[in-house]
Amino acid sequence: MIQDGLAKILNISHSAGTTFFDERPERKGDDRRKGYLVITADKGLAGAYNHNVIKMAEESAAVETHNMLFIVGQVGRHYFERKNIPIDINFRYTAQNPTMNRARHISKTLVDLFVNEKLDEVYVVYTKMINSITVEPVMQKVLPLKEEHIEIRDENNYYAHAEFIPDAKTVFNNIVPDYIAGFVYGALIESYCSEHNARMMAMQTATDAASDMLKSLSVQYNRARQAAITQEITEVVAGSKAQKKNN
Repeated sequence: MIQDGLAKILNISHSAGTTFFDERPERKGDDRRKGYLVITADKGLAGAYNHNVIKMAEESAAVETHNMLFIVGQVGRHYFERKNIPIDINFRYTAQNPTMNRARHISKTLVDLFVNEKLDEVYVVYTKMINSITVEPVMQKVLPLKEEHIEIRDENNYYAHAEFIPDAKTVFNNIVPDYIAGFVYGALIESYCSEHNARMMAMQTATDAASDMLKSLSVQYNRARQAAITQEITEVVAGSKAQKKNN
């Protein structure tokens, strides 16, 4: 709905999105300042869930000194702290309870840094839940916006007859933070679901491994017990034969 509204405003006033579509082509290479929001869990025992997200963040140059790193989740925070990698803003929220208010606070911080040109690009690194079995880490660029990604879904543009106060650009700029907040909230929710899914799969794998180990140990125990019984019978028979010969 928000995306559709942004598209309709652009359809009326194409210049409305200049602030958030600014690619800043004059800044190239190391001069470009990138921000990475990395969403991890607060606990381990979730298989490769945290490792995959952290690895993607490291490989995407999020830890470079000229970039800014933002962390949600204790695991990611402790990992980067142990490696003495500076974390610019600690969103000390538990990953276990994603809320829209927290998403708004996070997105407002990121949007303000972009608008004030302290960041030229903003990325969100999180775990996407493909289905009940498959999850995968993804990195999504959220700023600057891509005009081709904002499409009109409802052909009836009622905004064509609307009056924007004070102007369309101001309205557009006030809607974008909510649009970014919606994406961040979705990333928090997907990461939370993926974490539980990964932990469930990890616990199931551990349970299956423990069951297999118990079966293997049970077979070994029975074999050892049978060998001991056979040895005792052999010794009894041998002793009986020796006794008969002595008589």
